[in-house]
Amino acid sequence: MKIGLYFGTFNPVHIGHMIIANHMVENTDLDEVWMVVTPHNPHKKKKTLLDDHQRYEMVFRAAEAYDKIKPSNIEFGLDQPNYTVNTLMHIQEKYPNHEFCLLMGEDNLWTFHKWKNHEFILEHHELYVYPRFAEQPETSFYDTHKKVNFVKAPIIEISSTHIRTQIKERKNIRPLLPPSVWEYIDHNNFYR
Repeated sequence: MKIGLYFGTFNPVHIGHMIIANHMVENTDLDEVWMVVTPHNPHKKKKTLLDDHQRYEMVFRAAEAYDKIKPSNIEFGLDQPNYTVNTLMHIQEKYPNHEFCLLMGEDNLWTFHKWKNHEFILEHHELYVYPRFAEQPETSFYDTHKKVNFVKAPIIEISSTHIRTQIKERKNIRPLLPPSVWEYIDHNNFYR
């Protein structure tokens, strides 16, 4: 089975995340997309995040309507802060019969060379890249790399940061969230 790993803090998960995950699994050779809830991104401040299990619950609720999209808390048991290469080695060991690929926005691809052990990742895993509006180099080593797959997908410009700000300001952002996620946020009074 070929699995696309979609990493994120998902704070909160929104319809943009779901559109990308669904597009990738429906329009590539991936069998499933696992939405991996990251407990602590080394580049983000921990204090801005909801509890790991609350964010996992939101991803679980968002993914329920999709047969090929699964929530994953595989990083919860790993040392923090964690790096993608460590997760990939752990998940491959745990599921040796699966092939794992990374899903990432084009903006992350241009900084991929700064990731810990990026050469090892690219040697053992394919990258599935979706377009983003971002400054990019005119040419890149990755443009023709055999392990980098550029996927034509909708360009989604919805951010979790914007959603959190809008909730804090008591704006109606329901259209930006899966209904079950909005209900969970509203019921628990998150981000206010």
